Amino acid sequence: MNSLSNQDLKKLFDALHFMNMKELRQWCTTHGIPSTEKKSTLIEKIMHFVKTGIILPIEELPAISHAKKGKEYPLHEETVILFGSFKNDLKTRNFFKKLIGKHFHFTAFGIDWIHERWQEANPPTYKEFAQMWQHEYEQRKKSKAQPKKEWALLTFVQHYQENNPNASKQEMMMAWKKERELQVKQAQELLKKSL
Repeated sequence: MNSLSNQDLKKLFDALHFMNMKELRQWCTTHGIPSTEKKSTLIEKIMHFVKTGIILPIEELPAISHAKKGKEYPLHEETVILFGSFKNDLKTRNFFKKLIGKHFHFTAFGIDWIHERWQEANPPTYKEFAQMWQHEYEQRKKSKAQPKKEWALLTFVQHYQENNPNASKQEMMMAWKKERELQVKQAQELLKKSL
């Protein structure tokens, strides 16, 4: 199936991170790949399909990580965060601000951590999440951690600001738009070539 060189596969992997979820899902749907999962998982599945021609199934969460229908899960330190009851909303954000502090905001690293715990059949409590979030927040402040690959915009902005400290926000966003267009075009060309 794969007609791409290792160099092309690396280019494709990098370029896919510039595609938005709508674009990734559209390509997956066209090629019969389940497209309900998060961005990093979709990219893994596209790469697997390109390399092998095999469509990977949806990763089901263990039953223990699912909320039970009809059961209440109040916002409390000891309440377990479960798929189907956890909400990324204002009420939950305000609750976390009480646990952590006013600096709390929903982050991709936090959401990813919850998903990982669900996959491991070890859903966390709100208190555990708050402790992890604060620790990770402090570590990232100290180390200036690099954003994850799927956060292409954040990575681009970080590098652009380092290389162009006097650029306006408008110039930066124009540069991002141009770079994204180039990367998406490259991803689409490589995907077409791979089939």
